[in-house]
Amino acid sequence: MTTETKPAIKVLLADDHPIVMSGCQASLSSLGITTIGQAKTPADAVRLYAELKPDVIVLDLKFGLAQTGFDAAKDILKSDPSAKIVFWSQGDQDNVIKEAYRIGAHAYVMKVADPADLAAAITNAHDGHMYFHPAIAERLASLSVRGDKSPQVVLDERELEVFKLMAQGMTNMEIATQLHLAPRTISTISQTIKDKLGVHRPADITLMAVRHAIIEA
Repeated sequence: MTTETKPAIKVLLADDHPIVMSGCQASLSSLGITTIGQAKTPADAVRLYAELKPDVIVLDLKFGLAQTGFDAAKDILKSDPSAKIVFWSQGDQDNVIKEAYRIGAHAYVMKVADPADLAAAITNAHDGHMYFHPAIAERLASLSVRGDKSPQVVLDERELEVFKLMAQGMTNMEIATQLHLAPRTISTISQTIKDKLGVHRPADITLMAVRHAIIEA
């Protein structure tokens, strides 16, 4: 009597620290998960995903660049809505974790977690299931009970885009030029953002964006 062996799950790793990726690859290999590619930038992650077609992509959030893991995930999901995405990060802000799941991730794993937790997240994602580490699940449940007033939740997609540029110190005219919109339109959106969030001073807008990991300090 023979037993059928499941094919190894094929994973694409995306992180800007080669040593971290090498260690992760070794740990996953020992747990029966095969790494078929490594990406060092969000753009590389999008390109390699299209080329290699992994079963699951494991994305870091911060790459030290203007683009983030969130940007890569959005681009990947545009071309492949069925993509299986696992975020892993050192960051543990509530709103960042919630945003990861809102975008379409199947799991969010902290880098300090045991490799078995990452493997469990990847396996669940591969099978089409959401994975919530107990600590993450507790945080999300608490956030839901308290109510979430973060910009990512309160603002729509266009408003959040404008808010990010406002937080970076851009004027309405500069934002209008970058987004190819009329200055009056940006002025209206800007006022709506301030009213929704209850912040009006530029310094407070920047501070809020940093606190919610929309921009880096």
